[in-house]
Order: sequence, then C-alpha cells, then structure tokens
Amino acid sequence: MERKNTFNEIASEYDKYRPSYPEQLFTDILAYTAIQKGDSILEIGCGTGQATKGFVDSGYDHVTCVELGQQLAELTREKFKDKPHVNIINSPFEAWQSQKSDFKLAISGTAFHFIHPQEAGYRKVFDLLGDEGSIAFFWTVHVPSFDDVSNRIRDSYKKHAPQLDDSKNPSMEQMIAERSNLTVKDGLFKELEVKHYEWNTAFTNDEYISLLNTNSRHRLLPDDARLQLFGEIRDAIDQDGGSIIKPQAVALFLAKKNSK
Repeated sequence: MERKNTFNEIASEYDKYRPSYPEQLFTDILAYTAIQKGDSILEIGCGTGQATKGFVDSGYDHVTCVELGQQLAELTREKFKDKPHVNIINSPFEAWQSQKSDFKLAISGTAFHFIHPQEAGYRKVFDLLGDEGSIAFFWTVHVPSFDDVSNRIRDSYKKHAPQLDDSKNPSMEQMIAERSNLTVKDGLFKELEVKHYEWNTAFTNDEYISLLNTNSRHRLLPDDARLQLFGEIRDAIDQDGGSIIKPQAVALFLAKKNSK
C-alpha cells in the first residue's frame, strides 16, 4: 500500500487526532492573496477538511476539494453538507478533469507531496488558476525533541523501526529550501513567500499513540513491529507522568501565478 492510501483506512481517527492548522496561517494566506468572498478556491487533498474548515469559517466557502480517499471524501462531504458551495470530488488529482480553469486560489495542506511527479502537479495547478491566481501550500513539519523521554522513545524507534528515527529527518531549513526550489524552479510561479509557525501541544498517552497511528509511515510498519514500538512508547510516557509535550510546526509556501 502506498503512503497516500493509508489515511483512508482511518478517516475518523485522522479527523479526531490530527492537530488543526493555526489561525494565523489562514490570516496570512488571505492577506497575501487578497481573495474576496465568493472567489473560487481549489483544494488538493482535503483529507477530513481541516484546512477547508479554516476558509469556510472565515466566510470563504466556494471551495472545490479533490480527495483521493473515498472514506475521507465522504466524511468531509458530510461535514460540509450545509455548505452548498463546498464541492467534494473523490478522485486522484492527477486524473481529475476540471470544467473550470480560473480558480483564484489553490491550497493544499500536508498533501501536495503525494502528487507525482511534482513538476506535473505544479503545472496542472498553474493551468487551473486564473491569471491573478495564487497558491498556498503548507505542511506540518515534525520537530524532534531531545529531552529524556524523547530520547527513550527514539531508542525504541532505533530498535523496532530505524527508518523512522527522527534524528535523521531533514531540518526545517532543509525542507523549506527544497520546497521553495520546487515551487519556483519551472518559472510557473513568482513572488514566493515562506512563513512558518511553531507551538507546543500536550498529549495524554492514549492521545499520542492515537496520533502516531494516523501517520502513514507508522501505518505501513509490520503489525508486530508497530505494536512493540507503541508499547514501549506508552511505557516511556507513563514513566514520565503519563503525558508528553510535542512541538508542532507548519511551513507555508505562498506564490502567485506567473502569467507573463
């Protein structure tokens, strides 16, 4: 199973345990793009509608969402059933044929990296935007901690899932540099602005394990390895008082269609 297909198995859990995006992110997108209420928004990979909700709650509810997972699409469709201008389409973005090619804004929350090849994804978004269109693509970024409980948890990863050892992850700076290059390298988009947001969230033991269980790379572990890993993580958190503070981060990439 591909990573992008794992979320569909656990749509309700994903909706419950994944942290929402910070309000400032939506404020910054609206300020950069200057879109008006009633302007059309395209969302690539809406999942359970967490990013969709940020725009709808602000009054920007003309949103076309393209979502690969059937259960995710159904959950999001039900969530916005009272919003007639929120249209949920169950389709791979790569295969979707739009009748519209003048979207004002294209957004994607922790999803666009699943489009392959990336260059074709950006090209398709470019073609779907109107001349004054913009993109706002954003990703949650894992921030490693190195306190005692985090180091004990890291030892468990090295034992049961060494490929998930977060000390080997790209840094925020490396991720931003790579994604910035992808955004502008073909000359389709200009005036790139990058912002990032950081905060801390406290999780109980059960909440943290449930959060990990929504992560695609954890979902793809063999069952026995995942169960042993989660058991040791639970023990480490219990020994530290039964809760854990997790740093959270989101990186936002804003750019405008280069219509020249």
